[in-house]
Amino acid sequence: MRKLSAATATATATATVVGLVVGVIGLVGMPRPPRLPAATTGDAELAAAVRDAAGDTEGLRGLSVALVEPGRVRVAGLGARDTGGAPVEADTAFEIGSVGKALTGMLLADQVADGVVRPDDRLRDALPAVTGPAGEVTLAELASHRSGLPRVPMPFPTGLAKVWWANLAAADPYAGQDVDWLVRTASDTEPGDGRGEVRYSNFGAALLGQALAAKAGVSYPELLDRELLGPLGLSRTGFHLDGAALPAGHAEGSRAAGRPADAWTGSGWAPAGIGLWSTAGDLGRLVTALLAGAAPGADATTPRFTEDDRNRVGYGWFTTRHGDREVVWHNGGTGGFRAYVGVDRAAGRGVVVLGNTDRRVDAIGLRLLDVPEEDLAGTDGVGLPGWVGVGLALALSLMGGWSLATVARRGPDRLTLVGTALSAPVLLLLAYRLGEWTLAPGWVWALGCAASAAALVAAARRWPGLPLVAGVPPWRRWAGLTVEVVFVVLGLLVAF
Repeated sequence: MRKLSAATATATATATVVGLVVGVIGLVGMPRPPRLPAATTGDAELAAAVRDAAGDTEGLRGLSVALVEPGRVRVAGLGARDTGGAPVEADTAFEIGSVGKALTGMLLADQVADGVVRPDDRLRDALPAVTGPAGEVTLAELASHRSGLPRVPMPFPTGLAKVWWANLAAADPYAGQDVDWLVRTASDTEPGDGRGEVRYSNFGAALLGQALAAKAGVSYPELLDRELLGPLGLSRTGFHLDGAALPAGHAEGSRAAGRPADAWTGSGWAPAGIGLWSTAGDLGRLVTALLAGAAPGADATTPRFTEDDRNRVGYGWFTTRHGDREVVWHNGGTGGFRAYVGVDRAAGRGVVVLGNTDRRVDAIGLRLLDVPEEDLAGTDGVGLPGWVGVGLALALSLMGGWSLATVARRGPDRLTLVGTALSAPVLLLLAYRLGEWTLAPGWVWALGCAASAAALVAAARRWPGLPLVAGVPPWRRWAGLTVEVVFVVLGLLVAF
């Protein structure tokens, strides 16, 4: 009995030491979200103000900012455009996402002013290929998010699976969805009960832009360049769709926790901002023209419909009251980028903030416009996806070690042990890649590494005394191992 106790004590001590060593190594390599590096280009005074406005820079890698004031436009770059540390320059291109919806709204206002279309024209009047009830919504309803169409159509189960996979893998959820796909999907989609109420819709914005392009007989990128980008001299703004090469020297996008994210490229969604890249300098010129009333379709910024007590919407642009001031704005977000464009007409000022992680930058822009702190509630929150990421970080970090420890103590056979041992490191890898480590402490991941390593040592001690299969018919155990192997393969695909 003493000999057994001594052996058990030795095994326990060995497992503890291995766990501690691996845990220390885990602390060295634990998830560390990026923080805005010290590198600065452009206007140094503005760069300092941006750092003050950003506060804690965890989750930020690079920022490009333009501040438009009476008589001058200042531009600054902060941090790095990529993981290699290359500095953000004045002409560094960022994905700007839904800021493109504001440009689509300006296209509508411009085409209305030229008499090409009318706000109450139906979608099918401009885009006859759209059949069914969706064709009855008006261009104005599409531009103001009052069409009743869904934010994104999500056919079950394929659409749901694609979005789920894209969220997990930081992939492009719009890949392969061209104009034909958009039209077919619209023909099978009905406006919901919310028609007439402001309910944000990427789908509606995409259909609006494609309808305007069809009316003009050109592609949407060609129409936007001809009517808006070219006249304003926005030479660094443009589309990179359907796998086309990205702009030279572009910023590389990532999750705030550090994981690289794919660019979004589906051409059907171009009018909603998919595949659209720009610079702070270009968007600063847009803001300058809006403040001067000289931009084509500037009337799109005029609020026409009420969303709630603080918010109204025009054609693509939102107007929000902050205390006794109003800011006309739109933001944008893709898998690895965030953008904010805001205009305070009364003060004659505007701001552009572009970031190359998915941490929101709205609050930075509003602080640069001197909006009081008490009026910024809700502009910098992480939202439900962030808290889901926290849950993934904690659960995946600890699940493997806990399962392996349980099997090491009571596992009936070797196949059970093998399956669990294969899954444990993959769970840790998934935790590292998918977790929201700007909110969850990184040492939890190191703790999971320590627990898994200690459990693996305990499992190795039991291995010689276990049969290959026990307790159930062999086919069931082999089937369970097959499931574990499939999980491992899928997990690796998600992680890499």
